[in-house]
Amino acid sequence: MTPTKVLIPIAPGFEEIEAITVINILRRAGVKVVTAGTKTEHIVASRGTRHLPDCTLDDVNADDFDMLVLPGGQPGTDNLRADSRVQRIIETLQRKNRQFAAICAAPVILASYGVLDGRAATSHPVVRDAVAARAAYYSEERVVVDGPVVTSRSAGTAMEFAFKLVELLCGPEKAAEVNRGVLARL
Repeated sequence: MTPTKVLIPIAPGFEEIEAITVINILRRAGVKVVTAGTKTEHIVASRGTRHLPDCTLDDVNADDFDMLVLPGGQPGTDNLRADSRVQRIIETLQRKNRQFAAICAAPVILASYGVLDGRAATSHPVVRDAVAARAAYYSEERVVVDGPVVTSRSAGTAMEFAFKLVELLCGPEKAAEVNRGVLARL
């Protein structure tokens, strides 16, 4: 069986907690995670930390991925939404009926490209109106799953969001196993 493969694009100003937490938890579950940057050099995140992605968005073949996970943060969300490569990836994954996940401000990207049409979703309150305008139902829940789309509220929900992704991609047993490992005492 081919391992599940997840793409996480990062752009200047992305929220560190939302990206790194998801990368860490998914990799603990054995998911192949690829980070793709909007540029080739280090990307400075919202709190000034520097991150070197695995590749650039130019190197990505969307057909290779089972899920796209979009971290929020500003101006990271705006930078991803304005990137035509992200748009092409989303369009390809939609045609292939793949899965999408977005946290904090990033659900607005999914809203922009019609991914939230007819679906329940949540987001950071700052982008609530833009997300609610496209979603069939806007929820105040911390993590919302509607078919192949998962959305979450903010950096404070990043761990719940990450574990929900593991549960959906790998099953509840794997999520429980990873959770035990994260909580284990040394």
